[in-house]
Amino acid sequence: MVNVGDAGAEVGGSEPEVSDSLKTFGAVHKALRETVGLTQEQYAEIVGYSVHAIAKLEQGRRFPQPNFIARAGDVLEAPKVLRAAARNLTRRQGLASWFQQWAGIEEEAISLYAYECRTLPGLLQPEAYVRAVFLSSLPPLTDDLLEKQVQARLERQRLLTERQNVAFSFIIEQAVFERRTGGDEVTRILIDHLLERSELRNVQLQIMPLHQSDHAGLDGPMYLAETPEHQWFGYFEGQQGSALISDPKDTSALLQRYGKMRSQALSQEATVSLLKQMRGAL
Repeated sequence: MVNVGDAGAEVGGSEPEVSDSLKTFGAVHKALRETVGLTQEQYAEIVGYSVHAIAKLEQGRRFPQPNFIARAGDVLEAPKVLRAAARNLTRRQGLASWFQQWAGIEEEAISLYAYECRTLPGLLQPEAYVRAVFLSSLPPLTDDLLEKQVQARLERQRLLTERQNVAFSFIIEQAVFERRTGGDEVTRILIDHLLERSELRNVQLQIMPLHQSDHAGLDGPMYLAETPEHQWFGYFEGQQGSALISDPKDTSALLQRYGKMRSQALSQEATVSLLKQMRGAL
């Protein structure tokens, strides 16, 4: 297993393949929309999605979530047809099955938070770092599988630039940089990439310093997402398993911890200063 923190970053290369089931669902959805006489613009406004999201879904490049399928079925007056088309959906090659549900939530989120102490969060990783991580995988990946997984993870990075109204917050342990995964050159590329990403208006980047006696994240990495309906989900992974958290009591606890860590970590200004300092030492 390669955890969500190891997923892709800087966009590069061609788009990954899409599954036949996703293309079929998209074609069915388009036919139903056109049957009721709605343009993509009109339909997007009714279901509360962007025109871009609807276009990607009909191209087979976006995985529909259950609440969208239910809503679309009602609007298009064909709930049974859409449910049947969605029954055997599979994602693009390269995304692990255990990650698919979280990836769908991530695509629609209006707020995304991440805390990592092992590797860089996937949405921030440049390609050189992605490859260094996958090359460390055990059992080793075949060349073909490595390329498919790298490209699938690079595709996710587009969320940062395409969804400018989404609030992204990242807290990363300083030890992740000190480890120098992939060597000094990869670490230089990584820091340069993060300095560039830190300039995005919707991205908050904070480093948790090595010496921090009061730390609210000792239970390990966490990911949090807020849906357009303002429901919060949590997600975490271990060596051989993962868990999606939806219970409001549990997500509240994670939000409290994340909020505390924000106050314990370096400010964005101090984080940028430290990154430049580490970059100069390489």
